[in-house]
Amino acid sequence: MKVFKRIAPLCAVVALCGCHMESPTLGAKAPSSHARALAFSQLPGWQDDALEEALPVFLAECHKIESLPPESGLGGDASAHAGHQVGDWQAACTAARAVPTGDRAAARAFFEQWFVPTRMAAGKRAGGMLFTGYYEPEIRGSLRRGGIYQTPVYRRPSDLLRQRDAQGNVVTGRLHDGQVVPYWTRAQIDGGALAHQKLELLWLADPVDLFFLQIQGSGRVRLPNDEVVRLGFDGLNGQPYVPLGRAMVAQGLIGSDDVNMASIRGWLEANPGKARAVMEQNPNYVFFRELPSDSPLAGAPGALGVPLTPGRSMAVDRSYIPLGSPVWVQAQVPVAGHIAAWNRLDFAQDLGTDIKGPDRADLYMGWGPEAAQAAGNLHSPGQMILLVPRSEPGQEKKHRHKHKH
Repeated sequence: MKVFKRIAPLCAVVALCGCHMESPTLGAKAPSSHARALAFSQLPGWQDDALEEALPVFLAECHKIESLPPESGLGGDASAHAGHQVGDWQAACTAARAVPTGDRAAARAFFEQWFVPTRMAAGKRAGGMLFTGYYEPEIRGSLRRGGIYQTPVYRRPSDLLRQRDAQGNVVTGRLHDGQVVPYWTRAQIDGGALAHQKLELLWLADPVDLFFLQIQGSGRVRLPNDEVVRLGFDGLNGQPYVPLGRAMVAQGLIGSDDVNMASIRGWLEANPGKARAVMEQNPNYVFFRELPSDSPLAGAPGALGVPLTPGRSMAVDRSYIPLGSPVWVQAQVPVAGHIAAWNRLDFAQDLGTDIKGPDRADLYMGWGPEAAQAAGNLHSPGQMILLVPRSEPGQEKKHRHKHKH
């Protein structure tokens, strides 16, 4: 079961910070005793990846990251390795701008000189690393209510508050009699709690479409005149996220070995009289904003504030992996009806409610029917190698020679 993405805006990133120690031998912060530096020659498929396509993704990140103060935090374990502060990326970002565009060999040399592949500590998940996928759905909708278009998509309400409590925890809610109380649940919103606030961005033809739009966190709505409105994440109601597949299995509605997007959606569509009550078991609710339509070939902005790139962006747990980090991914991905090896450089640009621990990641597959099919069927074990930035260029040959001996 996929979960919604973009759960934190870029302004929340700067709240993370820490300290680390310099390693004079590698020119990067020393990994913790639970992490292990590798050579690029140990990454299966490294020589075959189209890294000239990955470099522009990194450069777009640099533009966003460098707009923040150097001490701003990006996540990750501050005691383990570099990359958790904006300042850690300055040298690599500067060097990246000098790499010739479209030159695969030059792009590969850049990553080998400015990063250290690092195997992270294993998580607690039985069976090891798990990759799932997500995408931007395209659904039917209208700017006006009428006919089949009866399900509203709400923008962020003005009374939705986020503040810290006495213990420093972020609390989401609304004011009631001078006190912050929990915000309306999905059931309350479905029941009309926001109906008279003029928050409707547009109207959808199917409430199940809205539910899956909220799970994915962004999407494209095709209007009756064939125009497309792009929607992006713009806030949560603060209620807990309940994975619907897990709840449906517990109630015997679907089998435990058949939990995926297709089976869940199939049951909801086959049982329209019960679908609303089942979906309302997840009280979490997502609000949206309209995205600019001048770049239809760009993905929705991720948690880093950079447009997501199909096949190159991923959602991670920023407690372990700093936002913006290049990550070498080894997995098996459904492509065009068959399973293919996925050995490529992706970038940690997004977050997800159900993406917890160093052994979980969600790969962004893009938009359209093929992306939906690939994301819905993606449930793969694999490996994830973090590329840690150096403070000065290194030599892959020397590192590989040292590693061999």
